[in-house]
Amino acid sequence: MHAGKLVFAQVMEFAPWHTFRRLVAKYHGDFNVRRFRCLDQFLCMAFAQITYRESLRDIEGCLRSQPAKLYHLGIHGNVSRSALADANEERDWRIYFEFAQRLIRIARDLYLDEPMAVQIAETVYALDATTIDLCRSLFPWAAFRKTKAAVKLHTLLDLRGSIPAFIHISDGKLHDVNVLDLLLPEPGAFYVMDRAYLDFERLYALHRAGSFFVTRAKSNFTFKRLVSRPVDRTTGVICDQVVELTVYYSIQGYPERLRRIRYRDPEGRPLVFLTNHFELPAFTVCELYRCRWQVELFFKWIKQHLRIKRFFGTSENAVKTQVWIAVATYVLVAIIRKRLDLKLSLHSMLQILSVTPFEKIPLAQLLTDSSRMEESTMDANQLNLF
Repeated sequence: MHAGKLVFAQVMEFAPWHTFRRLVAKYHGDFNVRRFRCLDQFLCMAFAQITYRESLRDIEGCLRSQPAKLYHLGIHGNVSRSALADANEERDWRIYFEFAQRLIRIARDLYLDEPMAVQIAETVYALDATTIDLCRSLFPWAAFRKTKAAVKLHTLLDLRGSIPAFIHISDGKLHDVNVLDLLLPEPGAFYVMDRAYLDFERLYALHRAGSFFVTRAKSNFTFKRLVSRPVDRTTGVICDQVVELTVYYSIQGYPERLRRIRYRDPEGRPLVFLTNHFELPAFTVCELYRCRWQVELFFKWIKQHLRIKRFFGTSENAVKTQVWIAVATYVLVAIIRKRLDLKLSLHSMLQILSVTPFEKIPLAQLLTDSSRMEESTMDANQLNLF
């Protein structure tokens, strides 16, 4: 007799399945499909993400080892490598893209009150990209160099809770700065970026939309100083200036004044920041840029803990499907963490879920007991990334 729900099924209960069904109908995902439907595909791929499966054969072998429990996982179709491969190749990746976007909106609402390293009321985003190297012969659509293929993951990370607010998947040739054309600027929000995004025309578009940016100046940046403000050099800030551009084409792109802050970090490296916000203390602007490191940690984290470096299919549709289901899985775990009010890190949650998907322990009990155990054994000097 079956009593209680499996841990994996409990995790999936937090997903908005009414939205998923609407998206499947919108993109005709189950048209002429008899057995292995889009829901089965999503559950198998999410299972692979949570349990760290490495290949289609690995997914098939793991799930077929528990045939009596597949129904209780929510998987009603026949699990096979060919069915999963065909689904990844043929089912429209936009189903999983829009489903992940819905999960992201839910997560961002839950993390609105999450504290940040910098005490600031406005929303702060970190924008960056990471490259995933691929084999040119297997992924010819993702051309990058003569002997290499790659896809880029352009991510706009909301620093409250480290939730991705925007993700764009492109081939390796797309320059990072072009992603600024795809963003819908949020008035009053801060966009923190490195030097790769220093394009004055695009930054001026953010400025006109009422958004603020913090970026680093390049070594050949030329300007005319208009005002020098007093600074507290004990914080590492060397100067705080109001400047205007002097190069003709730069002036055409950004005709307004800018704020230039020169800072020496604790390791002695000089850094020069540019921003269009003139009210924040200079040291706060420097701290905002330091928070940009969270997007680097996000890339490192998902590459280590989600299956996006080894793909189960070689087509563009299969790659995008896998990436978006990986993002949806990450955000779903973040939603569970907030709704159950857990102190566990996402890393610890995934470690626990990876070895207990077929258990029948109540999810809240499983993760709460583990949370207490982690608190009692945690090194006080150990830093938590998420």
